[in-house]
Amino acid sequence: MEDVLKLLHQHRSIRKFETTTLSKETVQWLVEAAQMASTSSFLQSYSIIGVTDPAKKRALRDISGQNYVEENGHLFVFVIDFHKHEQLAKRNGKNIAQNLGNTESFIVGTVDAALAAQNMSIAAESMGLGICFIGSLRNDIQQVAEILELPEFVVPLFGLVVGIPTDKGSQKARLPFETIYHENGYQAFDYEQYEAYDELISQYYADRTNGKRSDLWSDQVVGMLKEKSREDVDVFVKSKGFLQQ
Repeated sequence: MEDVLKLLHQHRSIRKFETTTLSKETVQWLVEAAQMASTSSFLQSYSIIGVTDPAKKRALRDISGQNYVEENGHLFVFVIDFHKHEQLAKRNGKNIAQNLGNTESFIVGTVDAALAAQNMSIAAESMGLGICFIGSLRNDIQQVAEILELPEFVVPLFGLVVGIPTDKGSQKARLPFETIYHENGYQAFDYEQYEAYDELISQYYADRTNGKRSDLWSDQVVGMLKEKSREDVDVFVKSKGFLQQ
């Protein structure tokens, strides 16, 4: 148990990898570990797309803007996948499209995929590999879908790069326990609980950038959230049959 807790507490994103490709055996181990995550009602409403084609990896890197989307041991893309369920229903003469289009189905698929990805991440780190989640694939979600040839009821959520680290990365401290854990109900907001954390993160950035950056966490996230971003995602998700109700 102590080894598992230590592994979890040591997590950090890795953005520099050797170019050594993961073996097929390793890829299968990681996918099978992902599959053992909990899944709502046993629907298994996600798929994992391994991208090995150099041209496709390059195109996805261009969308993301991150070199490590191309330069890694393996690139996985996690997608909501109710296409397989729809096809099984059609084979049996059933129409389930209307039910798949509701918000609940979209949440179920998103949670299933996220749980599977976290399982894969822990498995990879236990093998001495590094990982980094790639939400920036949603910078152009329509193009990602075209590159990966995604049918109806399949939506790309994020990528996960895995490989042999060439850099240890750096670990960002998380919010204090008191700001995350609420007992028996949501506790009243207390800004003082965030002040020390703001200072901690400011110092982290200053140390990492030799003083070139020292922004507060609260300023960083508020600044990000006040700007509109990826507005095309809503249109795309609905075009794939989701969020119809």
